[in-house]
Amino acid sequence: MDSLNMKPEKIEEESFRIIDTEAGDHGWPGDEWQIVRRAIHTSADFEYARSMVLSDDVIEMAITAIKSGAGIVTDTNMALSGISKPRLIPFGCPVSCHVADPDVASQAKTEGVTRSIAAMRKAVANPDNRIFVIGNAPTALFELLRLIETGATKPDLIIGLPVGFVGAEESKNALASGGHDIPFITNIGRKGGSNVAAAVVNALAILAASQQ
Repeated sequence: MDSLNMKPEKIEEESFRIIDTEAGDHGWPGDEWQIVRRAIHTSADFEYARSMVLSDDVIEMAITAIKSGAGIVTDTNMALSGISKPRLIPFGCPVSCHVADPDVASQAKTEGVTRSIAAMRKAVANPDNRIFVIGNAPTALFELLRLIETGATKPDLIIGLPVGFVGAEESKNALASGGHDIPFITNIGRKGGSNVAAAVVNALAILAASQQ
């Protein structure tokens, strides 16, 4: 197959065919597999077929949130860039990231916290922000869970896929425990990343559009 002359949509189609073939009997139901498959597609890592964790009925709840125009907040500008804005336009979902905001930098310095923590505090102050997408900073996920515990926010959905060696696995374990009564999509282990988190959002937007 001459991949150099293939159109982007054909490359994606062939990529998904390869993933479906190599994944074999993965055990994921249809819509959930669309999420997991996108994570594999963007990372070329089949471990996500085993490590992803989705809370009960999260796909339905996530689609409902997107269709209602929920604000989406990311922890990095990389995740912000990776989310397909055209796919969200029909639903009116604004997408934002506050980590580089001057007031967030100032607050972080004053309070002696990371900018990721300060960015989460700013994000929850806006009640329109109901979907939180964390692909890089465990501190952002830990802080979001803390804010939920204090009653400062109750998101419609958390996509928690921070990557790294310090705190990433622990923060995802805290999310996956289900103790916060929030729909979530996460994975077990150190792997993750802004690209994977953005891919999950894009997969959900595609599913939402298919139900229009």
